[in-house]
Amino acid sequence: MSFPTAAQADIALLLEGTFPYVSGGVSSWVNQIIRAYPEYTFAIVFLGSRREDYTAMKYELPANVVHFEEYFLYDNFGPGFEPTARAGNREAFALTAAMHEQLMHGSADGEALASFRQIAREMLPGGSLTLDDFLHSEAAWEIICDHYRRFCSDPSFVDYFWTVRIMHQPLWTLAHVAKHLIPVRALHSVSTGYAGFLGALLHQSRNLPLVLSEHGIYTKERKIDLFKSEWIRDNRNVFQRDPTELSYFRRMWIAFFEWLGRFCYDAADPIIALYEANRLRQIADGAPAERTCNIPNGISLARFAPLRELRPASTPPVLCLIGRVVPIKDIKTFIRAMRRVVNRMPEAEGWIAGPEDEDPAYAQECHDLVRSLGLENHVRFLGFQKVDELMPKIGLIILSSISEALPLVILEGYAAGVPTVSTDVGSCRQLIEGLDDEDRALGVSGGVVKIADPQELADAALALLGDPVAWQAASEAGVRRVERYYNDDLMFGRYREVYEQALSASGACR
Repeated sequence: MSFPTAAQADIALLLEGTFPYVSGGVSSWVNQIIRAYPEYTFAIVFLGSRREDYTAMKYELPANVVHFEEYFLYDNFGPGFEPTARAGNREAFALTAAMHEQLMHGSADGEALASFRQIAREMLPGGSLTLDDFLHSEAAWEIICDHYRRFCSDPSFVDYFWTVRIMHQPLWTLAHVAKHLIPVRALHSVSTGYAGFLGALLHQSRNLPLVLSEHGIYTKERKIDLFKSEWIRDNRNVFQRDPTELSYFRRMWIAFFEWLGRFCYDAADPIIALYEANRLRQIADGAPAERTCNIPNGISLARFAPLRELRPASTPPVLCLIGRVVPIKDIKTFIRAMRRVVNRMPEAEGWIAGPEDEDPAYAQECHDLVRSLGLENHVRFLGFQKVDELMPKIGLIILSSISEALPLVILEGYAAGVPTVSTDVGSCRQLIEGLDDEDRALGVSGGVVKIADPQELADAALALLGDPVAWQAASEAGVRRVERYYNDDLMFGRYREVYEQALSASGACR
């Protein structure tokens, strides 16, 4: 596959595990943003896990993407040659040891961040902290052994050794990217994590303004992933293990991503959240409050409003979950809710419209659950669908997720006249019930339910589908809310100001 290349660009977009390879809300938003500013040229740096996880692009690159690079952080571990004995730069490794001491003993964040910045500089090509030394030097080996003896509560040294390697080796890949990326005038990362580390490294090494937009809070989402990850070992026996305590390796990974986040927050200005609760979470995680602000998502009213005229006279008894078939969307709760819905409303259908290739094992479990509940004639897996074609055919948007930010699909549904029933995650309560008195005066545009509660989800959906007056009131409230607060003109105007300020080397967000 050939990608566009250029000698320079206006803005580098740093994207981890999203556009253009993954469909979904964040990718759709990135596509919107790029196309909204044809006057700017974009360079995209895509970061993924392994090449095999990203087989085909789900989005066509807009014309103003003039440069594209991709890197797969967990492919090709090791140097590709037979290593030779090496002492390593002991002064450089002494810096890393000092930083870990600061972290372990609760030193002030400023001191630890100063150490983090210094180490990041030394990881750049030409610096004193090289990948070969990290992988093969006596100095690295001695530090790993010392930290294992002093801090690790898991008895397996082999698992500790490989966890340290797998965790840190991608940082040298990112240091290489930072060194060789084409000249750009500003940086925009759409998460912390590895993309945020790259952004902070570019900011530090090239003195470039870094804009950070977080749809969900990366560290929170990684914690959810790490809590349920089966590949993270816990080798303690029943007598060594405290059932209330996370395994040491899970705690290592969580701390690692927390400090990548702090490094990014230290460099970014502005730091943008979608809604107030996430902005406060950013501050709690180390973001300077004065650099934070909220810019909600917005959608195209011109695209979705005409779909209201295509709706049938009576509301279709169709509950539609639009999203990836992955555990964080908790598809199983929706399926279980459909059993209760169908018991009360036999003509009802549940549609699951989203790709199943991200987690095939989970997708298969969802199919099996449908069969075990006898819902084969009522629950349909549609795969990826065009939202515009779905909206006139459905009665409710359903979100059963255990984590969300500010879901575009709710706003798209509102603009098309479709109410929502959602779990109480992210900004969903704000979107359904309103943010403040003025917003709440517009009316309630659906239902909010607890996480992982199929009965409450089913009952909220039935209350709307079984009451045409309530459904119509919710539909009209959603239309009013999206038109007043969440249209793309408002969002694009705010981001135009952000880009203009960044490109003029002023990172303030007002």
